[in-house]
Order: sequence, then structure tokens, then C-alpha cells
Amino acid sequence: MPEELLARVKELRHLLHKWNHEYHVLDQPSVSDAEYDKALNELVRLEEENPSLQSEDSPSQRVGGAPLSVFEKVEHTTPMLSLGNAFNEEDLRDFDRRVRQGVGNEVSYVAELKIDGLAVSLRYEDGLFIQGATRGDGSVGEDITQNLKTIRSIPLRLSKPVSIEVRGEAFMPKKSFISLNEQKEELGEEPFANPRNAAAGSLRQLDPKLAAKRNLDIYVYGIGNPATTGVNSHSGGLDLLDELGFKTNNERKKCSNIDEVIEFTSSWVEKRPALPYEIDGIVIKVDSFEQQDELGFTAKSPRWAIAYKFPAEEVVTRLVDIELNVGRTGVITPTAILEPVRVAGTVVKRASLHNEDLIREKDIKLGDYVIVKKAGDIIPEVVHVLLEKRTGEEKDFLMPTHCPECNSELVRLDEEVALRCINPECPAQIREGLIHFVSRNAMNIDGLGERVIAQLFQEKLISNVADLYRLQKDQLVAMERMGEKSATNLIEAITTSKKNSLEKLLFGLGIRHVGAKAAKTLAQHFETMEKLQSATIDDLVAINEIGEKMAEAVVTYFHKPEVVHLIDELKALGVNTDYTGPKLVNVEDIDSFFAGKTIVLTGKLEILTRNEAKEKIELLGGKVAGSVSKNTDLLIAGEAAGSKLDQAKKHGVEVWNEERLVLELNK
Repeated sequence: MPEELLARVKELRHLLHKWNHEYHVLDQPSVSDAEYDKALNELVRLEEENPSLQSEDSPSQRVGGAPLSVFEKVEHTTPMLSLGNAFNEEDLRDFDRRVRQGVGNEVSYVAELKIDGLAVSLRYEDGLFIQGATRGDGSVGEDITQNLKTIRSIPLRLSKPVSIEVRGEAFMPKKSFISLNEQKEELGEEPFANPRNAAAGSLRQLDPKLAAKRNLDIYVYGIGNPATTGVNSHSGGLDLLDELGFKTNNERKKCSNIDEVIEFTSSWVEKRPALPYEIDGIVIKVDSFEQQDELGFTAKSPRWAIAYKFPAEEVVTRLVDIELNVGRTGVITPTAILEPVRVAGTVVKRASLHNEDLIREKDIKLGDYVIVKKAGDIIPEVVHVLLEKRTGEEKDFLMPTHCPECNSELVRLDEEVALRCINPECPAQIREGLIHFVSRNAMNIDGLGERVIAQLFQEKLISNVADLYRLQKDQLVAMERMGEKSATNLIEAITTSKKNSLEKLLFGLGIRHVGAKAAKTLAQHFETMEKLQSATIDDLVAINEIGEKMAEAVVTYFHKPEVVHLIDELKALGVNTDYTGPKLVNVEDIDSFFAGKTIVLTGKLEILTRNEAKEKIELLGGKVAGSVSKNTDLLIAGEAAGSKLDQAKKHGVEVWNEERLVLELNK
């Protein structure tokens, strides 16, 4: 290959990377669009004529490659947890009080705009972008690398050859959103409801060339495992991301106290509409990584961060009808049917009324003009009736005495507010139970959305969850709007779900009072479906986090003959009924220094990562805590250990360095 050809390709790549960073990250273009396009077209031509010159980090990758057949699953190295919410100043001050109780009064925060888009993870090895994924359920997402490469503000190669995982929010600017919807309307297609849906829809479809046309953008807001970078604060992490060539949002502020945070959030309530992209709040994080470690996490979110949600926009519309829906547990939920109205960027046609008592309490009548808002900018709700607009033609709404789906008599259980249909053969309950069974946190069967489930149920191809595993490809192909490729992918997804660990199945079965967390606790403790089925109430309440109400619900569920038959059917169809996740450790069976001890890690570890040390200690029966207390048995102090080391000395806790920890772990 001629040296001048190789040199020209390298020169074009260098120039295009430089121009791209100037335009999309620094907002300081140095060449015209025409000159950029001319250089890119030349590079694409040279690479097509000389395939051996093609490279994963070439700017040519941004135009989008061949369509994908399916998204692969990606397990996040550290979970992408959601944040708790604050809706007013009082909530923010409560958050600050909890933080200071955990780490003392010397605490600073970083306040940042909360971009309304799709959370993604970007992974780099030796500076090269190798994988991008959606948040998914926080633990497992989807590989959307090829689509993310089309976002020009994502660097394909970093300024330094580092290995790092970062998190960001991909979004569609308002200008791009308006243009896209105009195109869809011209083609007679349904427009996107808001920029967030448009961004998610663009990245979660299988044609990268289509994603490339959508003009998406991104702001990177954090590092997946900051302990590997050498920085000791969130603000320092953002500075590092800037140095590496990422696009971070400059509209952020380091605040020395909660008063400065509140001032920052208040200022953006007014300035929000002027931004060229949508935001739905402000994210507040404790700046110090050491203090973040001390505060730790709840089961769902970090204790060191919170999302302040802007006050909900309220609009007036007319309530034209009330529709009744039957949920998977038989609860009858009234839903307001509204004259369409735009609220917080989305056209709203429906709003939940929760139950009969709420309708009475708010004196809601058919035909009323009502105030509607979105709770947390997400869920539409009726705030109150505009009594002054009544004409006398409004009509009272009466809850039915019989199920709108199966006509069985409705009842109230345990003095509940809600009316329930208790007919186990109610079609609506079966249909909703099927939708729950295939959902992300349950069996996670891609391609089985509400529409497909409803269609399968209506055509009598499924009547219970076991029937899903009897479906054949030819049955699916015969369905409306189901091509051969979609049918093949769906059968593969159903087959893959058979391998899920027991907790997924337990949650999917929809046992009353058993959520995803309780399902995992039960699966870890009993390990097999057979052992759980034979458990008594006493066996269950002996488990931490399992109360008497839940225990009674579990025993009642597994003693039903139809449930016993269903479990047998699922086993016969090859569905796994064993727990395959990390085993619970019985410390009495472990001969280890760490068994039964509470250990705290602090400072930067050089030999092990924080996660590796935690996993090894837990496998040997130890418990790793986030903060030092009188119950702490041992502190592992790495480089630059701070306040935890002082607290350990104060409490007389034994202190080891990392070398001694490794020696003990390897015994």
C-alpha cells in the first residue's frame, strides 16, 4: 500500500477528529460544514476502496453501518442506580440533614442540570471507545454501540490512552426534535411525544443509519468506577472528563452548603425554557468520593445524591369520561379520559384517578373542567375541579358493582379502599399478569410488549404464562404485523428467558406483596422452587426482611392447586426453577478470619479494586460496610485514607493496610 495513501488517511482522521471536537464539544468551529463534509466524504471513499484501512475509531463510523439483527445484553460493571427525588426546599434540606448526620458538617455539593434523555454507559479501553449500553434495569442494559457512534459529541478516541467507563445522558436538542416531528407529520407518521422519547426511540432501534440522521447529542456526567482514576471528588472527575475530550455540561456549580444549592435550583426554574434542550430538574451530589463511600447506598439509590424535580406545570382541560381498568391483582382503577392537552412537553389524554374515594373527595363529575399536572413531570394526575366552570350538565360517576371485563361481583378485601375482581379466570387479570411476567424486572422477554401479549391472548394462543413457552414460530408469523424475522427473534428471546435465575420467575409470577427485592431474598435463601413451595410461615418470617403478611401470601399462593400445576408445567417446558446468582454465605461453615466480621474499606487501593476486595471478603463470610461505627471490626486503609481512619482510631478499630489484606485473603 502506498505510503502517501496511508498518510492521507491518517491526516484526514486527525483533522476530522479535531474539527468534530471543536464543533460538537467546544462549540468553536474552525472550518465550514462544506469543508468538513468534503474531508469526510474523501475518507469514506478511501476506506471503501481500501478495506484494510478501516478502523473502529475512524470518523467514518459516525455515518452508521449495516442494520443490526438484535441488541446484545450488557452487564454493567457497577450498577446504574436511579436517584431519589426532592420536590421542594424542605426535601432538599432533609437530604442535607441526612448527609451531615452521616459525614459531619464539612460537606460540599455539586449541582448540575438534569438532562431529560436516555441514560447510557460508555466504555473505553486504552482510550478507544469499545462499547456503549443503555441503563436497562440498572444492572443489565442493551449494547447500542453502533448507534452511539453516530453521536458526534462522543469521542471515538480519548486524548489519553486510559481505560474508563463513563455515564452520560443522550438527548435530542429541541431544534432537532421539532425538525424530526415535522418530517414524520409530512410522511403521515405519528410524531414523537417529547424529545426524551425521540432520543430513546432513535437509540433503541436497529438501524445505525437512522440514528445518524437524528442529530442526537450527549452530556457525560460521571465515572462508573472513580476509584480507578485517582481523582477524589465528583467535581475533579468532571474536570478529568473535560481533559479526556468528553462533553460535560458547563451549567454546573460547586456549592459549599445547601443554601447555595437551593439558590441554584431556584434560578433554573425561570431560566429552564431558554435552554436549547429539555431538563426536568437539578441533580445534587456530595462532592467528596470518600464521603460518598461513607454514605453508601440504599437498595435503590445512592444516599449521597438526589434529583430535585421542577414544580409541575398545571393546565386546564375537560374530563369527558371515566374508564375502568382491571389490573393483574384484580384492582379496579378508574382513569380519566381527557380532551387532549399538552403538559410538560407531552400530549396528555388520560390521567389516573386511583380509586372511588379520590373521585368523591375531589367531587369529580363527567364533563368537569379540571386542572391537570404531571407528578414529577411523568405521571398525569387530576389536581382539582374548576367548580366555577360548571354548567349543571355535568353528571355524577358511579363505580360499578360488577367487573367490567368478566361481570363477576366486585368486593373490598381487608377494608381496602380499592374494589377488586376476585375471579381467577378474569381475562383482564390474566392478560395483565402475562404483561407483568414478560416485563424487564421479571422474565425480561424482548419483543413481548403489551400489544403483542394482547394480540396473542385475543387469538387464544396463550391463556397462562406456560403457554408462552409453547409458542411456535409459524403461529407468530401468521399474526398481523409480525414478520418472519420478528418471530424468530421473539422465539429466541422466549427460549433465552428459560435460563433466568429463580428470583426473576418468582417476581414474574406476581405473588401478592412480593416485589423484585423480596423475590431475590426468597430465591437466595431457599435456592430451589421445591424448597420454597414447601416452606411454612414460620420458615419465611425467620428470614430478615420477610414479614408475616408476605409470608402468609407466599404460603397461600403455593398451596393453590392451579399454581402447583403451573409450576410443574413450567419445569416440563424447560424453565429454570433454581437460583443461579451469588450464594448466601453461612458464616458458621467458613473457616476464615473474616467470617462474621464487619469490615470497612477506605482510601485508594492499588492491588485490588474496591469491588474485588468487597467480593473476596464477602465470599469469606465478611460484611463490608460503608461507614465506621462501634460495630466495625476492621478498617482497610488504602492510600490517602481520610476521616474513616480517624473514626476507626477513635473507636479503637483494628487497622490494616492493603498488603496485609491481600495476604489474609490468599491464605
